[in-house]
Amino acid sequence: MTSRLIRLTWVQPEDLVGHELRQAAEDGRSAEAAPIAARWHAAGGHDAPPRAGASPEPPAPELRALAAQLLDELAAIPSPLPEPSGLTEIQASAPGGMRSATDVDLDGLRERLLGAWLGRAAGCVLGKPVEKIPREGIREIAEATGNWPIRGWFTAAGLPQDVAARWPWNRRSAVNSLAENIDGVPEDDDLNFPLLALSLLERFGRGFTTGDVAAMWLDELPAGRVFTAERVAYRNLLGGAEPPATATFRNPFREWIGALIRADVYGWANPGDPRTAAEFAWRDARLSHTANGVYGAMMVAAMCARSLVVPAGDPASAVDEVVAAGLSVVPAGSRLARAVREAVADARAEPDFERVVDRLYERHGDLHWVHTINNAALVAAALTHARGDFTASIAGAVAAGWDTDSAGATVGSIAGGLLGASGIPARWALKNRLSSSMRGFDGIGFDELTRRTLAVGIPR
Repeated sequence: MTSRLIRLTWVQPEDLVGHELRQAAEDGRSAEAAPIAARWHAAGGHDAPPRAGASPEPPAPELRALAAQLLDELAAIPSPLPEPSGLTEIQASAPGGMRSATDVDLDGLRERLLGAWLGRAAGCVLGKPVEKIPREGIREIAEATGNWPIRGWFTAAGLPQDVAARWPWNRRSAVNSLAENIDGVPEDDDLNFPLLALSLLERFGRGFTTGDVAAMWLDELPAGRVFTAERVAYRNLLGGAEPPATATFRNPFREWIGALIRADVYGWANPGDPRTAAEFAWRDARLSHTANGVYGAMMVAAMCARSLVVPAGDPASAVDEVVAAGLSVVPAGSRLARAVREAVADARAEPDFERVVDRLYERHGDLHWVHTINNAALVAAALTHARGDFTASIAGAVAAGWDTDSAGATVGSIAGGLLGASGIPARWALKNRLSSSMRGFDGIGFDELTRRTLAVGIPR
């Protein structure tokens, strides 16, 4: 019997070159990278696979060897952009100015933390069945089932066969994230990573290091359950690399969304303290990401921290303060900060959120659908435009059609933190049970997760 070759995704050198060339175009290295691109294409090399993590067939050995060589040549070209990855340099180039809260009400914090956990779960589950479906397909599905604008879970009930064939559900998620089959909260990496961060803080405490994050990965995360930048960093760890080399060696995904989805708990553990929350997120993110990939994590951690304490009487003002907290911890001249500022300006000025998303696509449509910059801009725009409306917040993030479950989860987390558990509409209620392959977490309830998150936070 002939064995079938495994085409492991996200790590094959011949599939990384195209992604690294695209990264070079994004971070100001196009001119220097052009001769390398010409050599690659002349040898028969292909561009990056558009959505999958691996090309279907293995290359000739000579092409793979060339790919590895060219990746190293590209890595030797520095970006000219003012986008540092070191904590001291980031803090020096960030605006700052966001004061820490000094008096946090414990009972109110518990209610808001529960809302943040529930909101993250609801946003994630809403986005799961339509992950990888483009924006136009999501809208067609929703309209065909009477759910546009999106105001409830996706459903296959009443969906015309031609629409279903044109836009097939995410095959792994449709079995447990449609209105007719949701039974508790299904497993997802956007929920596993917060569990991992919580476990990290419980095991190593608030002084944890990037090395401790690596140890948690090796102890708790099988390599097959991480993707893109995380999978490359995992490979680099096993090869003996140490941070920050784990994030930089042959890793063209280092500015994608993976670190951003790992950041919420660092904000929840530092209620009202965006700067410390961002520092926690930096320690985690630098294992696998650089520059804007790190900034996205720091921004979200700061937003989550602020969302738990900002007065919610005026929802629009509360959202503005939360977004300002996120921008306060990232370099003001970075591509991410600029994208977020532009997205927020559009969201404030344009009453039709579809037009806001149109403009996001005009500016960022060339980025991969799981890049940090486009998704971070979307998160800020969805929150700003919804003005504290939980349903509009998560629906806007999902309907935009990029990383639907990740953006939905992050927006849900921040909106849930602002509103508290009692402010989340009943239509988004889920059973108090989370499925996970993370050790010790399968079947856990959100009330218990809230208790444990409070326990790792700053004593008040």
